[in-house]
Amino acid sequence: MAREAAVERVEEIIETVESERMPVPVREVWVYGDVVLGVDPVPRVNVYVTKDLLFKDDPDREAEFRTSHGIEGVGKTVAAAWADDHPEYLRANSNGHAAPEKCLAAHLLRDDEPIHLEVCNTGFESNVTQRLQGAIAREDYTQILDPRGALLWADTEDGPVRSEEALAKLRDNEFVLPTLPRALEMLGMDESDAEAAAETVQQYRAEQNGATVRGDVV
Repeated sequence: MAREAAVERVEEIIETVESERMPVPVREVWVYGDVVLGVDPVPRVNVYVTKDLLFKDDPDREAEFRTSHGIEGVGKTVAAAWADDHPEYLRANSNGHAAPEKCLAAHLLRDDEPIHLEVCNTGFESNVTQRLQGAIAREDYTQILDPRGALLWADTEDGPVRSEEALAKLRDNEFVLPTLPRALEMLGMDESDAEAAAETVQQYRAEQNGATVRGDVV
């Protein structure tokens, strides 16, 4: 995706989060990796969404959606009012339960665009550390979350706030960030492991096609 188009799509995603009902409450929208680094064209646009778990919604409506869509958990894991508004975006996991990350991806992304969406109930920086520790423990570097990110939007106690400064830096390519190996070294990896991990991450990204999504609960 051309860099200018990539930045425009990120802004469209933020506008959608701001203006439309989401399947679960969204707290933050980040971008990370190539789009922050100023690469042009951008091989893949990486977006990170911090969400809240849905605890109180409308669980009495679960049976209705089970009958109409064959999906469990509407009104429990995703909002029933959102499913009323956007039944075309309702998605389930392999167990037949409504999957918040898949519902968000269906709502926010187009199937054929090179965008990866990460969805988690904890913030970007915290998840970067936890994912790195897990990847090292399992020796599976494909699960590393690129730590070079920028917070663009947050739902604060005073209401939704866009970081106009961060958006301006994104548009004007003004972020100054280290290479991926150096960023991983700064998080505690030794030099040789960081180089190997960065190569694995880049190869894994290159193998992805179209819109993709990953959901974490920490």
